[in-house]
Amino acid sequence: MNKFQILIVEDDPPIRNLIATTLKTHDYRYITASNGEEAIMQASTYNPDVMFLDLGLPDMDGVSVIKKVREWSVMPIIVISARSEDSDKIEALDAGADDYLTKPFSVEELLARLRVMQRRIALLNSDGENGSGAIYRNGNLKIDYAAGCASIGDQELKLTPIEYKLLCLLAKNTGKVLTHTYITQHIWGSAWEGNLASLRVFMATLRKKLEQYDDSVQYIQTHVGIGYRLLKVDVNHHEGNQ
Repeated sequence: MNKFQILIVEDDPPIRNLIATTLKTHDYRYITASNGEEAIMQASTYNPDVMFLDLGLPDMDGVSVIKKVREWSVMPIIVISARSEDSDKIEALDAGADDYLTKPFSVEELLARLRVMQRRIALLNSDGENGSGAIYRNGNLKIDYAAGCASIGDQELKLTPIEYKLLCLLAKNTGKVLTHTYITQHIWGSAWEGNLASLRVFMATLRKKLEQYDDSVQYIQTHVGIGYRLLKVDVNHHEGNQ
């Protein structure tokens, strides 16, 4: 049995059973919830590795569930929803979702998205193990690879798994312009157009969190139509602007 545990949050029994059967067939452990309140309780009780979340729940909107869970957990959240408008996707991603799958979906794509999350979690854990004791510093920005966290000065950044992975990817290539394709391939495993839209959202939220505690310097530079670059901050110049 796969050690990964998935929380399925879906109020439609046929779809919930389809996802559960698919996971069981591929040796994943799973638990289920049929509404938002139950989802939050299950998430806090069992601390699953990944959450599959429908947005149209009977007692509360799925976006509210995302925001609530994000108050204490960074578990990857994959939204599975019939809402296909860009505004719905952006709202969910802004709230803290990591991926968005539109209904109707194929079980093959569902499993592929799950495998991406597994690889990302394994890579984050590997980064922590391989970088034990390694600290990245750039201006007031610090990344502790062993602890798997980042901070600005003495303020720890509350990053989602994708935001942290993005920051690490940029940090390990400080000063280099990383193309959209390069980044999406490393973060999502593909250069699918939907991932590019997600990248813009996550990069905006990451930049906002960096600037929340340090708005005197630009860390992330956008190269329109090309990609992004993490700038090397001159410590002396940075201190002079304080």
